[in-house]
Amino acid sequence: MASPFQSFCYTVSLFFCFWVSFIYSTGLVKASIDAMSTKIDLSLSRPNRIYRPSEPLEGKIVVKSASSISHYGIRMALNGSVNLQVRGGSAGVIESFYGVVKPITILSRTLEIRPSGKIVSGTTEIPFSITLRNPKEDNSERFYETFHGTNISIQYLATVDVMRGYLHKSLSATVEFIVETDLLNPPISPEMVIFYITQDTQRHPILPELKSGGFRITGRISTQCSMLEPLSGELTVEASVLPICSIDIHLLRVESVLLGEKIITETSLIQTTQIADGDVCRNMTLPIYVVLPRLLTCPTVLAGPFSIEFKVAIVIIFQSELSRLHPKSDPLTPRLWMAMETLPLELVRARPYASWTVES
Repeated sequence: MASPFQSFCYTVSLFFCFWVSFIYSTGLVKASIDAMSTKIDLSLSRPNRIYRPSEPLEGKIVVKSASSISHYGIRMALNGSVNLQVRGGSAGVIESFYGVVKPITILSRTLEIRPSGKIVSGTTEIPFSITLRNPKEDNSERFYETFHGTNISIQYLATVDVMRGYLHKSLSATVEFIVETDLLNPPISPEMVIFYITQDTQRHPILPELKSGGFRITGRISTQCSMLEPLSGELTVEASVLPICSIDIHLLRVESVLLGEKIITETSLIQTTQIADGDVCRNMTLPIYVVLPRLLTCPTVLAGPFSIEFKVAIVIIFQSELSRLHPKSDPLTPRLWMAMETLPLELVRARPYASWTVES
């Protein structure tokens, strides 16, 4: 007669054998193997992945499988949203607790690419073409351009799902595509603003020798610029009591988010372009040429819940003992050995005026 322990072990072994048989009979193991041996990829027709709202999103779904698989339909979802958040450093303690704002939906569409059927073994390419702006709906809907900022992110995603049923894991792939708005008509001409930087225009404390001896830097720069053209201008150092260490152009973004009844605004640095290294000759014109980074800039947006604006700062760093002791100081914080001038910058999606006049 078997002991209670032997009876228990015998019962456990029978249960284990029954469970393994159930797994194999229901195809769970096979489903896991199929998922590992099948890969899906979403390939867009344009290498730069840039599309306009009036254009169709085209590409192909590539399925690589070692064996044929059945599915209950192939669907594609297009989603675009404005994601807003407020970091603790740019808001108070109370605001930081509810600093995540509900996303703003721009685009939400789901379409069936293929009905239920079977995908053969090997490589299968399934083409697709989807219009971003739904022609059956009101065409006044706003498509904001793709933008990746600090507190504001505008993103568009295309997701394909191959539905495999309850016992099989669905196959899925996601790719981000970039949306650019249509060009303005007629084109705009760059608006140039004349600026001058002296010891009297500085709003922060500067070195005593700069205050007494003085300096004067003049020039002009674009304050309305097409996204298709670089930010341009010129600068001249007319006089300076101290030698110049460097002259930099800072491109800044100003992101504002409506949080409750309060507007939280944060200014951050996008990029720095150095136009002079070391002391420069007096009364010599230096060109300003700044290429705008695509994903980190977009046309200026003034919407209700949020706004995206830009500024350009001309920063002159003078040679001094303090500047040598602090070579890696925050470029946005005014220092004693710095002089700066900050101007608003409006970015628009328009054809350059020069190219338009040549074509016309």
